[in-house]
Amino acid sequence: MLYSKVYLDSLGYELPPDLVTSYDLERQLAPVYKALHLQDGQLEALTGIRQRRFWEPGFPMWEGALRAAQKALEESSIPKSSIGMLIYGGVCRDNLEPATACAIADGLGLSNHAIIYDISNACIGIINGMVQIANAIELGQIQAGLVVACESSRQIVDLTIERLLDAKDMLLFKETIATLTGGSGAAAVLLTSEKLAARGHQLLGGAIKNAVSHHKLCTWGPDTGIPATRPHIMKTDSVGVLQNGVPLGVETFKELKKTLGWSNSMPDKIICHQVGATHQETILKGIGVPIEKDFSTYKFLGNIGTVSLPLTAAIAFERGFLAKDDLVGFLGIGSGLNCLMLGLKW
Repeated sequence: MLYSKVYLDSLGYELPPDLVTSYDLERQLAPVYKALHLQDGQLEALTGIRQRRFWEPGFPMWEGALRAAQKALEESSIPKSSIGMLIYGGVCRDNLEPATACAIADGLGLSNHAIIYDISNACIGIINGMVQIANAIELGQIQAGLVVACESSRQIVDLTIERLLDAKDMLLFKETIATLTGGSGAAAVLLTSEKLAARGHQLLGGAIKNAVSHHKLCTWGPDTGIPATRPHIMKTDSVGVLQNGVPLGVETFKELKKTLGWSNSMPDKIICHQVGATHQETILKGIGVPIEKDFSTYKFLGNIGTVSLPLTAAIAFERGFLAKDDLVGFLGIGSGLNCLMLGLKW
């Protein structure tokens, strides 16, 4: 997968107002901790996550995504009339239909010629959306496109705490540790053609691999409405995800470097999907990248699903971590298991 005409023009993000620490969650779980003889601080110790953010109850996903999209456009000189595609790539959606993307496009006032739709692919939905927009730009079908998402973990975390308080079961605690790391937020990525790219970061290409025989390792359902019409259950085999996800990531990273002709010392910087401390340590060791080349946000934002990678990239750019001409890897992996990695020249 190679591109010659596609640029990442700008990033936008929105953070929720409610800050929730791991200690806050443990206070709610006090009866569970007592029954299972767990010590305070276990959640942060196991995951490396100190805090995450939640939207206020009832907050619509389209509104968070709209705010992030507006910020991306404010950071760009691209006129809204040039946007020929808007994709919503979040796991959390406001309705089964219509597409959440419709409300966002309406809020932005996009042209009635723009292609508007949702896609869903666990934690790599935004990266998938970037590829679809990049393909359309490369083919000359559009000049610019936005991919957006907004994720909310408040409901599933609250439901999980209720289940744990009811069961007080160690197996259930292990299956839901990953759920308790969930954060919330919104992000937007604006991609353009070379013709419009006054200051963009060039998208060089990417690599995709899957290990779909492991699709049962992490599940969240039963339906996609947020709030759900039926109680959601999220279950994760964290050990299985790590054991099978990291080798998949290593193979995809090798394919990315081969496709882009990158040497062993490349890329200069990486932005990974944010899961937690163990995942970061294990994947960096597996791909042979020193921690100094990685920028992370999971300690303070948790795992925000599709939003984690682009939001982290936006903050990394704000703080000067991503510098001009850096070769940058966007390393995405999600339940399924699916892995998609992109390379950019910043």
